[in-house]
Parts: sequence; C-alpha cells; structure tokens
Amino acid sequence: MSDAKLDLNGEQYELPITVGSEGEVGIDISALRNQSGAITYDPGYGNTGSCASSITFIDGEKGILRYRGYPIEVLAESCRFTEVIYLLINGELPTETQYRGFRESLTRHSLIHEDMKKFFEGYAITAHPMAILSSMISVLSSYYPEGQDEAARELNIIRLLAKAKTIAAFSYKKSIGQPFVYPNNSLSYCENFLHMMFAVPAEAYEVPEVLDDALNLLLVLHADHEQNCSTSTVRMVGSSDANIFASISAGINALWGPLHGGANQKVIEMLERIRQDGSDYKKYVDMAKDKDSDFRLMGFGHRVYKNFDPRARLLKKSADKVLAQLGVTDPLLEIAKNLEEVALEDDYFVERKLYPNVDFYSGIIYRAMGIPTNMFTVMFALGRLPGWVAHWMEMRDDPKGKIHRPRQIYTGETERAFVPIESR
Repeated sequence: MSDAKLDLNGEQYELPITVGSEGEVGIDISALRNQSGAITYDPGYGNTGSCASSITFIDGEKGILRYRGYPIEVLAESCRFTEVIYLLINGELPTETQYRGFRESLTRHSLIHEDMKKFFEGYAITAHPMAILSSMISVLSSYYPEGQDEAARELNIIRLLAKAKTIAAFSYKKSIGQPFVYPNNSLSYCENFLHMMFAVPAEAYEVPEVLDDALNLLLVLHADHEQNCSTSTVRMVGSSDANIFASISAGINALWGPLHGGANQKVIEMLERIRQDGSDYKKYVDMAKDKDSDFRLMGFGHRVYKNFDPRARLLKKSADKVLAQLGVTDPLLEIAKNLEEVALEDDYFVERKLYPNVDFYSGIIYRAMGIPTNMFTVMFALGRLPGWVAHWMEMRDDPKGKIHRPRQIYTGETERAFVPIESR
C-alpha cells in the first residue's frame, strides 16, 4: 500500500500507511508536525490511533469482539474470569498447571494489610464506593513499592488483581455500616467476592451458583474493550512512568463518569423515573422518538457498535436465567423487559440500530443479584481491571513508547500589553 499524501499550503507531504493484523488502515502522522508545523485536530480522539495493541480487536460494524484473538462468545461460554485474566495479561490461555498456580496466587494475596482498615474508618458513611476503591488502590503503592525487576512487577500485579475485590467488598460494607468479611481461601474468585459482599459474621452464607455464574459472565464481558476512556487514561498516566497502582487508580476515576462506567447506573435511574411516573413506558418510548424532546433511553445503542453489541446478546440470555432462577419480582425489571421488547421490534429503533447494550442488561442483572446501584461502577472496575493491567504492561514494554503529550489548537487572546491594576 502506497503512502498517503497531504497537500498543505502548496507543499506535499508523504505519510506512511500502517496496517493492522485485521486489515485496519491507519495513517502515520507521527512526523507531521516536525515536517510541516501542522497537527491533526480530532476532539475526543475518535479518529486517532494512540497506540498499536495486540490485546483486543473490535469491529463495530460487524459486532465482533475478541480478546487475544478469541471470540468473546467462546470465552464467555467456556472460561472462568480468572482464565481470562491470565489470557489478557500473558497473551495465551493457561495450561492446567499454570492455571492452578495462578489461581493459588490470586487467593494467597487476597488479604489486605490490617493497617489499611484504618483508612476505611476515616471515610464518611456517605463516601461513594468508587471514591474508596480508587484511593485505596493508590494507597497500595505505599505498602508495595514498585520493584526494579520483572519478578517484583509481576508480584505487584498479582497483589493488585487479588486485593481489588477485597477492597471493593470492604467499600460496600463500609457504605452500609456492616463489619468487614475477610476472604475465604476455599472459594473461587467470584464466590469469594460475593461472600465478602453478602455474608455476615457468625452467620452461615453459601454463594448461590446462579449468582456465581452471572458475576463470572459479567466480569468476562467487561474485561477489556480496546482504547476506551479509562483504558486510555491508564496508558496516559502510565506513560509518565507512574506505578501500576497510581495508573489503575486513575483509570478507576475515569470509569466513574456517568458517560462511561456509570452508564448502567443511569439505566436503573431511568427505569425508576418511569416507575414513579406510573410505569407508562410507552410514553417514554414516544418521548425518545420525539426530536423536540431532550429525553433519551439510557442503555440503547453504542458509540462503537453499529450492530448488536455482542456482549449484550450474551447478557440478555443471562438476565432471563438469573431472573427466572431467583424468582425476582421487581417493577423496574418489568419496565426494562417492556422497553427491551419495544427496542427489538419497533422500526424506529431497529432502523437506527438502537439495540439494548451491555449497560442495559448489566444494570438489570446486578439489581436482580441484590447489588446496590452505587456499586454498579465498582463491579465494572473489577471486570475491567485485567484489561487495564494488560494495557499498562504493553505500554511499558513498548520500545517506541514515550510520554503522552497531545497538542492543541489555541483559541485564546494573542499577545497583549499588561496594564497595572491602578490603571484598569
């Protein structure tokens, strides 16, 4: 493929073409500013490739999502979340021996230092679990300084992956005023988290299999999603040589935003609004179609997928199974099912490809599982953690890597004379 050519102010510049393994075409403008003095202008970076990555492939037009080459449908059906963590970080699925050792490492490092409980005591009862999660992840760096060799880095990554679920569960217990429940080494990753969330000291609690399976699926489907806002944040912060804990903490804060990880919370808030207005979902469907209305249905459509989000297909099946097995009766869930039916059959939504997305179904499942709304984004963070770690590692190991430094188009005042305060 020949180079691209740019005509600018009578000068022509040749820009190399780079092609990805799935045929994606990019124009390499890395030398453009030095050659011409010009930069590209791309608000939101929607047309800018900030890196080359071998972790996740997305084709939004065809509804394709793959981790390390494996279709998400296959991984969701066949793998435990811990296998997917191993895959994302190491590039290959583990052998039985590797998997056993990896699970044991995650179990062995689940406890957090007892002194860290004092930090939890300092938070107000109203503290959002995401605020606690992000700050406590950052605090880990003071207990586990960054090592200078590969073994030390790998150990800190294991610590982070193992302790994040404990911190998340402790954040929830703090928010409801209950005593912390410590990790149980006999349980799997997902079972352990659910146990720490819902068990009460001195009372027997057995994690229902349907909840274990549902959480495993949710975490697998959220494990990575290419260069989204939070992943790009992790890469940008990490590009300054910031340690793994600081970089992940930054990603958590980016995910907190309602336009990113908080979208499933917005779905539940929308359903609650409809319920309070008499559960007349058809009224809100009509409002969503009305171009003069500022109301929009949350959880429908996706910026990347111009087809059905492949993760949503899988979660729809899981949602039906979870609701049936738990026997949940919830007016919000009934409204959600009615909205789903409309979106899948109404020409307005079908023509515009406004299908229910992963946020729509994940919010419904989390609610049915008994997970409170303010924990939804924390659940998203737990799922996305291995993807963030994989991207941080890839960025660190890139021989062409450099500190991120976007440019801007300045639109402020040109140089002007200073006037002393007494003369203004």
